[in-house]
Amino acid sequence: MRDHSPKHLDPRAPLVLDTRDLPRRPGSMRAVVRVVTAPADLGLELIGVPEGADLSLDLRMESVTEGVLVSGDVSGPVEGECGRCLRPITDSVTVSIQELYAYEHSATDETTEEDEVGRLQGDLLDLEPVVRDAVVLALPSHPLCRTDCPGLCPECGVPWDELPAGHRHAALDPRWAALAQLAEETRTGPGTAPGGTSEKE
Repeated sequence: MRDHSPKHLDPRAPLVLDTRDLPRRPGSMRAVVRVVTAPADLGLELIGVPEGADLSLDLRMESVTEGVLVSGDVSGPVEGECGRCLRPITDSVTVSIQELYAYEHSATDETTEEDEVGRLQGDLLDLEPVVRDAVVLALPSHPLCRTDCPGLCPECGVPWDELPAGHRHAALDPRWAALAQLAEETRTGPGTAPGGTSEKE
């Protein structure tokens, strides 16, 4: 759920838009085409838009009866790591957004819950919550460098596609370790080290 709780908006913040040039007459429109810097933590644990990267905004602000409707596309670069082999991933993401920012003391105060719509603070509106939600929903929770990535060898941690065919590690099941030791002692005699040499020599 988006956080629409009231907070002081900084007009210099990259995702805060000023609507002073938009007449409050329903049907009035203004285009917003600009490049801004991405905020921190815009994404998921394994993949996201790097902080400070360029976000391209191609938006339209439209006056409606209850407030300002913002719609359009936001795009930017994506960096992360593969969820199977941990190789770095670079890509891009484009999301479409549409959000109503209600005027202060409009009818939406009585007809909607506080967190259902955005709110204008004077002439300012904050795009960050809606952009953050859209980007998070667009990104894969388990990103892959390619769909058929085989992952890592669980023993040595090397990507499977960098290992020779038939790669394997000889590993003794610990449940059989005691039996193997008993068999060795039976073959060589108690107190004899592997190889047939007495441990006391």
